Amino acid sequence: MELTHQEIFERYVYAGAVTRNPDAIAEMFTEDGVFEAPLAPVGHPLHRPLVGRDAIRAGIAEYHRLPAHLGTMNAERSAYVLHETGDPDVFMAEIDVVFDRPDGNRTMSLVQIFRVRDGRIARLRDYFAEPPSLR
Repeated sequence: MELTHQEIFERYVYAGAVTRNPDAIAEMFTEDGVFEAPLAPVGHPLHRPLVGRDAIRAGIAEYHRLPAHLGTMNAERSAYVLHETGDPDVFMAEIDVVFDRPDGNRTMSLVQIFRVRDGRIARLRDYFAEPPSLR
């Protein structure tokens, strides 16, 4: 059964933002998959490309060990739009994640570019920038 782009994206969000499960994230990638976060600053756990499931698992696990300063994700107020491209293996996601905090809400906007192969993520470029106070 071939997964749709929406199904791949929703599974990725569930594994990452909802359950924060590095094993589940890594399994979504091809063996030679690549995760990149081009805007992550030097010293950030994701500042360099992660190549292969083991590297992706380790890098995401390190990232998830950082304190979640942004607050609790509010799934009802968060939103995304998926964009198909001329290449059937590539799609993009525009995401606005709303976090509930004691001092109010905070929104983090990001863009992700997915390249898929055989129902798995072959390359993901995650363009996010955490607020300077979290670096």
